[in-house]
Amino acid sequence: MYQLYFSPGAASFSVHLALLEMNAPHELVRVDLQAGQQRSSEYLRLNPNGVVPTLVVDGQPMTESAALLLWLAEREQKLAPTVGSHERQPYLQWMLYLANTLQPAFRNWFYPHEAAGEANAEATKAVAQSKIEVVFDRLADHLAVKGPYLCGDTLTVADLHAFMLMRWSRNMPKPATSWPVLAEFVARIKARPTFKTLYEREGLTEWA
Repeated sequence: MYQLYFSPGAASFSVHLALLEMNAPHELVRVDLQAGQQRSSEYLRLNPNGVVPTLVVDGQPMTESAALLLWLAEREQKLAPTVGSHERQPYLQWMLYLANTLQPAFRNWFYPHEAAGEANAEATKAVAQSKIEVVFDRLADHLAVKGPYLCGDTLTVADLHAFMLMRWSRNMPKPATSWPVLAEFVARIKARPTFKTLYEREGLTEWA
């Protein structure tokens, strides 16, 4: 059984959703980020970066949400295109693009002081917003031609990761749902039973 250390709505969201979609046996361990539990010596032994998610597998901790999604898809043989298939190329491309481009931009949006100090926080947020919107433009263009999912007709963990990041934009000046094709993508995943289950388990209510 997998053990997922999570915080509601955080970067553990896509991993939790993947476990539900895969029907993989797992248990949840909540990490109270506001109380600083992620910085406790006990948690840091599992995840030295002091963030979520952490997935414990056979007693061994693993970290990094994108890596966990890729690994789970291989281990469970679900939610990933077959190795060598035509769909494998966009699958890997989008997973790494989301992890290396979009997710860090959100970090700068939410914690702008980390990148450039308090004096430059607003400028950092402006740059982050621009980068996020560029990615949403690219996602919208791709889905309009190649959709309904990132790899065509089949849902993959790349879609779950994109969905989580789109959710993070919900309170931004131009959220992901401002793009009609992205709004359709969001609605499609929200309609899945696993979305309701995750919201109930994590106690989320916004963006429902």
